[in-house]
Amino acid sequence: MTETIDTAGNAALPQTLMFSEAAEAADAVARLLAANRDALAALGERLRAAPPAVVVTCARGSSDHAATYGKYLIETLLGVPVASAAPSVSSVYAAPMAPGTALVIAVSQSGRSPDLLATVSAYQAAGAHVVAFVNDEESPLAAMADTMIALKAGPERSVAATKSYICALAAFAALTAAWSQNELLVKAIDTLPDMLALAFGANWTSVVDALADANNLFVIGRGYGYGIAQEAALKLKETCALHAEAFSAAEVRHGPMAIVNDGFPVIAFATSDMAGDGVREAAAEFRTRGAVVCLADAKVNGDTEPAAYTAHPAIEPILMIQSFYRMANALSLRRGLNPDAPLHLSKVTKTV
Repeated sequence: MTETIDTAGNAALPQTLMFSEAAEAADAVARLLAANRDALAALGERLRAAPPAVVVTCARGSSDHAATYGKYLIETLLGVPVASAAPSVSSVYAAPMAPGTALVIAVSQSGRSPDLLATVSAYQAAGAHVVAFVNDEESPLAAMADTMIALKAGPERSVAATKSYICALAAFAALTAAWSQNELLVKAIDTLPDMLALAFGANWTSVVDALADANNLFVIGRGYGYGIAQEAALKLKETCALHAEAFSAAEVRHGPMAIVNDGFPVIAFATSDMAGDGVREAAAEFRTRGAVVCLADAKVNGDTEPAAYTAHPAIEPILMIQSFYRMANALSLRRGLNPDAPLHLSKVTKTV
């Protein structure tokens, strides 16, 4: 971390890599869209001409949360089932894959984890077309891919992934738009860089205050917003030493609801569509139990705190997680931690 100086010449909060890298997300997404326009158009044409029977995603950590988002996009807008690969099937059990015409989407910042590479190789040998969403364009994953979509996030030194995750979300949205030719989604993606810049300035101060002394919390979302709930929970563990669990707004009403009582904190991500209505209903129920609910509600278009912005429901989660990253950075500092260097973690995790 480097120290910044305010306009009065006084020492201000440390400037973290997490903050500065998250602030670059709008420019990174603009680079991603410009650099991959032709590749995405060609891939969309290929998939329309020969639709895969199934899409398989291969990823871990934040990248897997991006894949959750991609699952909802592809299944709702194209009707093709999406499944998440278990990398251990290839890397530990060395089990062969049945031949087929799957589309495999591998998502990785580094493109170097042995289990991910083993899984991609197994599916490729079975006849799958492999698409790689990867930031390191010189990585083994990039070299293996039949279609490589460069995330263009640029160097990311903070252990906590931010701009690379947002670029992975944008890549899924752009692929789905190119494949489905959904005009509303295509137009929404064109606005994404400007909307991300707006979202990074959103006011989430109340969330920092609510979680400053917290030990446990739930993060809820549904539909397009479920993947960012997973990501937010992971980031709170990584950067803020908070035990956070992500749930679908539909599932949280089962067993998890039993531990919600007075003062229990909840972050809720509600998109402006019907899935968001389910989140709003769950948030209202939490409030009746005395929970401290921080609801990012895209239906009210930035008029409350924490602020969220109305757009195409499919890109609203990308804007929400951008606002969240700035908050998580501030919360980590408030709790006396360094978000760039969480204990026991490294930037590249190579699992077998």
